[in-house]
Amino acid sequence: MESVLSIFKIGVGPSSSHTIGPMVASNRFIEMLEGKFEATKKVQIALHGSLCLTGKGHMTDIAAIVGLTGVTPKTTSTEIRRKVMHEVISNKRLNLGGKKQIEFSTNDIIWNKNSLPLHENGMKFSAFDEGGNLICEEIFYSTGGGFVSSESELKSANPGAFSDKVLAFDFDSALRLEELCNAHNKRISDIVMLRECELRPKREVLDYCLEIYDEMLKCYENGVNSEETVIPGGLNLHRLAPAINKRLNRDKNLGADPLAVIDYISMYARAIAEENAAGGRVVTAPTNGSCGVVPAVLLYMQNHRYYMEKAEIIDYLLTCAGIGYLYKRNASISGAEAGCQAEIGVASSMAAAGMALVAGLSTKQVLQAAEIAMEHHLGLTCDPIGGLVQIPCIERNTLGAIKAISACKLAQDGKYDPHVSLDQVIITMYKTGRDMNEKYRETSLGGLAKMAAC
Repeated sequence: MESVLSIFKIGVGPSSSHTIGPMVASNRFIEMLEGKFEATKKVQIALHGSLCLTGKGHMTDIAAIVGLTGVTPKTTSTEIRRKVMHEVISNKRLNLGGKKQIEFSTNDIIWNKNSLPLHENGMKFSAFDEGGNLICEEIFYSTGGGFVSSESELKSANPGAFSDKVLAFDFDSALRLEELCNAHNKRISDIVMLRECELRPKREVLDYCLEIYDEMLKCYENGVNSEETVIPGGLNLHRLAPAINKRLNRDKNLGADPLAVIDYISMYARAIAEENAAGGRVVTAPTNGSCGVVPAVLLYMQNHRYYMEKAEIIDYLLTCAGIGYLYKRNASISGAEAGCQAEIGVASSMAAAGMALVAGLSTKQVLQAAEIAMEHHLGLTCDPIGGLVQIPCIERNTLGAIKAISACKLAQDGKYDPHVSLDQVIITMYKTGRDMNEKYRETSLGGLAKMAAC
């Protein structure tokens, strides 16, 4: 059974489904080759659909190649990627699984615009012996947020890491989550914790939450203090978070702007989103493209609203994870599958719920906050310019954080009476995404991406 907290993954930018996912898929293929390394002389990877169309901007090919060496998203670095690619480009060699040198070049990455049948982010791995005979083959799908399923897993009734194991505190809907809260007189964060403790010791859950928090803070510090002025990728997009930080430090005693807090929220989200766009170390929340929203709202609360001990930080992250789990289980967190509403929208919904819980709102109000935040992201396309997680992605992180805070404040009004439930908005989001023309779902074939190319 899958951990709810797996919605948070430590990895590298710029994309969870197009960078982390392919690296994970390569890692899994390496595991399949165990016992077949000696016979393996050649490996090919075919990148299909959205992975092909925006793969260059997302460094999908590089991620897949590095993953073949056995390096994982959590252990990789810019220096490791540089060394692996230098060996491939200069010497046409690859250390397969860290165990065997084989001939390999960038020509062994095959780009195919046609999507595989089960998801827009499909990839096919093939291994051959010296005579060119196929000895191992597998199709993987990167389903968003760094989650990867094989073809057979995605076809099954319980795709990916789901199993038939029954957990007393599992929930497959917001309604069920609310029922558990009411039946046990617990908050959403408590129910998520109880569910996680059915899978592993509580100490491990607490440690993982704090590790995620530390990584989010490191990412923010790296982004806000970066000396790099231009984000790589060719758009000549400048990092703005360091400049905003300097301006706020310079002007903080001048007084008068009642909306100055918006600058802080923008700085928090931008710093993290810019670090992701530059290929830095980040936490999926629920994806790389939306990684700035959840920590930005957390930093807003810590620095401007509430004093948060470790317990409150953990409660916030557990609540965010619980809401993200509902979207992943019942809809999608993949921009290629359901548009940016499935990334920024879900992140905003997660953050709104987390803030509402820490603010002391009722379970009903927490779920209302999550619903409000998503309701106002419905229909949001995913059309990154140049296939890069830069324009409009970085600014969407800032606005997603602001919408999350606004949603929480709306839900805080005791007279607010929603006519739409969180379960209904989750279903609507997914249906909207599936009805969306594929040009507007992370292909760079339409929308802003196409206009910018004109």
